[in-house]
Amino acid sequence: MAKLRVSTARTKPFLFVSKALARFRSTVHTESITIMSVRLAPKKTQSLLPTDILFQSDYWAHVKSRLGCRPVAFDILTPEPTSNKGQNNYGDVLVLLQPVGRNNLGAFVPQGPEHTPPGDHRGQYLEELSEALVRHLDSSVAFIRYDLPWKSRYAGEMLAKSWNTFPEPRIREMRMNIGTRHWNLRKAEMDMTVASSLVVDISRPEEEILAGMKAKTRYNIGLARRKGVVVTPASMDKLPSFYDLYRQTAKRNGFPSCDYRHFAALFQAHAQKSNTSELHFLLAGHESDLLAGAIVAISGSNAVFLHGASSTANRTFMSSYALHWAAMRLARSRGCTRYDMGAVSPGAAPDHPFYGLFRFKTGFGGAIELRSGSWDYPLNEDVYNAYRNADALSRDNGL
Repeated sequence: MAKLRVSTARTKPFLFVSKALARFRSTVHTESITIMSVRLAPKKTQSLLPTDILFQSDYWAHVKSRLGCRPVAFDILTPEPTSNKGQNNYGDVLVLLQPVGRNNLGAFVPQGPEHTPPGDHRGQYLEELSEALVRHLDSSVAFIRYDLPWKSRYAGEMLAKSWNTFPEPRIREMRMNIGTRHWNLRKAEMDMTVASSLVVDISRPEEEILAGMKAKTRYNIGLARRKGVVVTPASMDKLPSFYDLYRQTAKRNGFPSCDYRHFAALFQAHAQKSNTSELHFLLAGHESDLLAGAIVAISGSNAVFLHGASSTANRTFMSSYALHWAAMRLARSRGCTRYDMGAVSPGAAPDHPFYGLFRFKTGFGGAIELRSGSWDYPLNEDVYNAYRNADALSRDNGL
């Protein structure tokens, strides 16, 4: 296949650099930096390694293939083969090829690559990985987008100083690109998945998990039980009822709703590939009334709250509290040690669109994980800029 050309239209990023970033850059250039080049070996998605990251699993490849993506997978290898085959492999990566515009593709890496490179050489590693992918991908690919699961470089300072937002994109881009050859990594306008997520440690006994919750959350879990709310597993035939609740929730909270086919794909792929990941569908009800629902996926020791919904009526039954507690208990019984509740604001920021989720989810205890978010490696500047502008428009319109 023809090798793609890296966009070089923006070789120098910004004139302004904070004092802290300037010190960081000086430190980097005084060190001896050696980044090994990356070698990839194509393989079938069925051969993806077991992982705690749902979005890098064979199951997720099947979900997205039902939604118009073409999944491809690669082993990440050392630059040169070694005599010990076990030391040749640095993990693997799932890439989703999705149509962009009329005749182009975007290469999306959902929460990957999994393993963080050593030291502060993330940008160099992503550049090398991108160049390796270019040699295997179709020439119509206009950009590569990584949704990095790696802990944010700013996480410690944000938590220590109670920052409620990440540093501005130009500062983050400057730091990411230091040491790269092409200075071609861009912070995406929107993250593919959430960059700040609330994760509860469920490896502890149930009594300790409850003790780690806020008093009001514990009270509401008990209140739901006293009011007669019952949480039960459900099958796919109940999905239309859940989707009705989901649309109510979207309208009530002002966020755009996904098409029904996105939910159907989760169950259809699970029926086809049930041995790689688990999918659990829970509904909370009171007598004949459906109050709330949740779709929770398990990969390795990690449970992920994918989708939730609740009725606009009967909100005093506190069904959402009962639902999450039931999901945590189920995940524990399946051997999970983490329950990822998904999006929250990075801190207690009332003006943040996820502040309501922050208030609700932090009641369950746990800790906020601050991740690196989505990063782009453009290959066709015109197509990429058109896609990026559409991203920005969607963000500004709340879509």
